[in-house]
Amino acid sequence: MLEQLDAVFLARVQFAFTVSFHFIFPAFSIGLASYLMVLEGLWLKTGRGVYANLYRYWMKIFAVGFGMGVVSGVVLSYQFGTNWSVFSTKAGAIVGPLMGYEVITAFFLEAGFLGVMLFGISKVGKRLHFFATCMVALGTFISAFWILSVNSWMQTPAGFEINEQGQFVVGGSWWDVIFNPSFPYRLAHTVIAAYLTTAFAVGGVGAWHLLKDRSNPGARKMFSMAMWMAVVVTPIQIVAGDLHGLNTLEHQPVKVLAMEGDFDPSPDGAPLILFGLPDQETAQVHYKVAIPKLGSLVLKHDPNAPLPGLTDYPREDWPPVAVVFWSFRVMVAIGLAMLALGLWSLIARRRKRLFESRALHRTAVLMGPAGFVAVIAGWITTEVGRQPFTVYGLLRTAESASPLDAPAVATSLIAFILVYSAVFGAGIYYLLRLMGQPPHRGETEPSHVPVRAAGITPAASMEAAWAKGGAADGKH
Repeated sequence: MLEQLDAVFLARVQFAFTVSFHFIFPAFSIGLASYLMVLEGLWLKTGRGVYANLYRYWMKIFAVGFGMGVVSGVVLSYQFGTNWSVFSTKAGAIVGPLMGYEVITAFFLEAGFLGVMLFGISKVGKRLHFFATCMVALGTFISAFWILSVNSWMQTPAGFEINEQGQFVVGGSWWDVIFNPSFPYRLAHTVIAAYLTTAFAVGGVGAWHLLKDRSNPGARKMFSMAMWMAVVVTPIQIVAGDLHGLNTLEHQPVKVLAMEGDFDPSPDGAPLILFGLPDQETAQVHYKVAIPKLGSLVLKHDPNAPLPGLTDYPREDWPPVAVVFWSFRVMVAIGLAMLALGLWSLIARRRKRLFESRALHRTAVLMGPAGFVAVIAGWITTEVGRQPFTVYGLLRTAESASPLDAPAVATSLIAFILVYSAVFGAGIYYLLRLMGQPPHRGETEPSHVPVRAAGITPAASMEAAWAKGGAADGKH
């Protein structure tokens, strides 16, 4: 049976499986590192122990998630050499350096200061420790910068030329390669998505503990901060998504038409298809529910603007329409649900029921994993929508794979599924166990006593405050 499967398809499935596991951890780490930076900054500014307690609480979770993200990411690099060697040969002169910059400028920064952040509280002062936290947060952002630059170049290649060996090389400046046409939009959309993913995860954890004890100060604070993020950042993400969509329509129109399910051209304005069953063979959407002219209003900001259809492009250049169509709707639906929850929390806050509404808390718990689902759906929309190309319009996926037999790829895929399910299943279970523990109820504050007069160093005083909070955490 393995011989009947297509090696390229199996290689795609393998990369999709491993990158899906990987993607959820950086999406969480990017947002959580910034959240930790905010918590420590508020603690140092206000002296309120609730921020110190929440910093300790989420730092442990960040450490586990960061480690799982690193381990899961290493596998992806190897697949470029095993399953996608032709792609590596043709595009390596551009993709390789960009990924190398990510290691040099981001990973070393994160890894170096992560040790100070996790273990240096008794060795360094408050300001230096806060600086380390800021550097870890900056490192996660820089890492996203370079990886998204690589991905964006594959989506909208620029600044290159093709040499006599058929390889992509830099043709102008690296500036044109890095800041390719879709990169700024993709960077903003993805990073904001990471912040929202973290916000709803934090909000879900806070709501879970509020359902058990609505007086817990840590749960109240984390839930309040998360809901402010939902109110403020979700509308920003919707605007960023709209701008990203307009950019995609300009540079990758076939992808957008697949997202919208527009098989036929619409010279007088395209409808917005809410639901339906796309049929790629017959080039139509069955049982569709559509709103006339709204598609052109969304995509062109003009209800009467003409739009092409997929039938205006060669069928061999179409992506799998049904997958792109539905993954896009999942992402949008979750975004609207996030906005609705944020507005609900704002109403509850104004009515002074933010910590009293159990219905709101239950909904927030259900929405806790929503950000992870949304980023995976968005990734599927982006990557499957790019098919059948690895470098859009220039290098096809079928021409990028290594000359491997299907059984070899299938065997490694099965191995990945088994190992990932065991290792990362255990890791995720442990993360949920950590999240299930309530935040410390007391407020362990940093000492403001003139400690040198007492014969102890500021670092020792700070460590004592943290140790006191950790011991108290263990009692709960």
